[in-house]
Amino acid sequence: MKRVFSVFSFLVIASMMLAACAPAAPAGAGTIKVAILAPLSGPVPTFGVSTRDGALMAIEEWNAKGGVLGQQIEAIVADSQCTADPAVNAANKVIDQDKVHYIIGEVCSSASIPVSEIAEQKGVVQISPTSTNPTVTLNPDGSTKKYIFRACFIDPFQGLVMAKFALGQGKKTAFIMFDKGNDYVLGLAEAFEAAFTAGGGSIVGKEAYTGQDTDFSSILTKVADSKADVLFIPDYYNIINLVATQAKERGVTSTLMGGDGWDSSDLDLAAAEGGFFSNHYSAEDTRTIVQDFVSRYEAKYGSKPDALATLGYDAANLLLAAIEKAGKDDPALVKDALASLSYDAVSGTITFDAQHNPIKSAAIMQVKDGKVTFAESIAP
Repeated sequence: MKRVFSVFSFLVIASMMLAACAPAAPAGAGTIKVAILAPLSGPVPTFGVSTRDGALMAIEEWNAKGGVLGQQIEAIVADSQCTADPAVNAANKVIDQDKVHYIIGEVCSSASIPVSEIAEQKGVVQISPTSTNPTVTLNPDGSTKKYIFRACFIDPFQGLVMAKFALGQGKKTAFIMFDKGNDYVLGLAEAFEAAFTAGGGSIVGKEAYTGQDTDFSSILTKVADSKADVLFIPDYYNIINLVATQAKERGVTSTLMGGDGWDSSDLDLAAAEGGFFSNHYSAEDTRTIVQDFVSRYEAKYGSKPDALATLGYDAANLLLAAIEKAGKDDPALVKDALASLSYDAVSGTITFDAQHNPIKSAAIMQVKDGKVTFAESIAP
């Protein structure tokens, strides 16, 4: 027993000496993990691809410059499908298994809201590039979620912008179509109605549908009969394609208007001809930061960046700048740094209000002559 103890003692002492002589791990060793939750399948995959590509481009640019805090950023991409359950599963996986402290996503409000509840509970910083429903960053009692942010303006602002634009175009009556099960669509529809009527306009009809509907003929017959100046339909491009096509077939003369959900390379431009929608940026913006970004994105991906790509890029940059500002890979510090950040982003110079919403202008886009063009900019 005595001999065994002596050998054991020698081994312990030797291992301690070797540890003492070993060089210390370099500062900044390891990686900072960032999850990107985006709908790469499901109803709106172009949204997810654009968001992912924009965020990855920003991360690659930071890594090329040395990363953040001397560490490379490791991107973990998960398909969250723009739907609550898959998004929740993806969030739990990246947090509990991959051990991420930061999430960029989700894209759709109906997915970002349940993800935000998980991130807030687990102390993970989440910044959604594109989810515009106000409750993404708010608790049920109206207080602000400490760890949740967004890079886009919110539905009340989009609704106000589009109502102001419609009234400025001399439109006096509007018919509203909305998906009763979609938080994004409901929020924008309600905001437009409130702002349009407050500005002196009249709502001459409101009809609900579901996200699974493909035949809108009965509603569009009512739209045609109403002779409304505007058909406001703030849904995603896949629904707009169906409604716009069927509206033309039924002789609807109302000007179609909507929100940023229209922005997609898969928008049916022929069907949506003459329509207008609010958006977060325009590739026609002459600011140097915009044109430089557009050029780099085109060189990398072979196409112009849409608003989803731009906001994915901006969201990643905002998050990484906040980590750098915090000086430590600690979500509790990063959330405070993000809340006080002022950042010159592609979609505008961004500061956050008390509800963690960015303060910036909106672009009005028009579908004209088979392409999407910039119409005007409206400030907060």
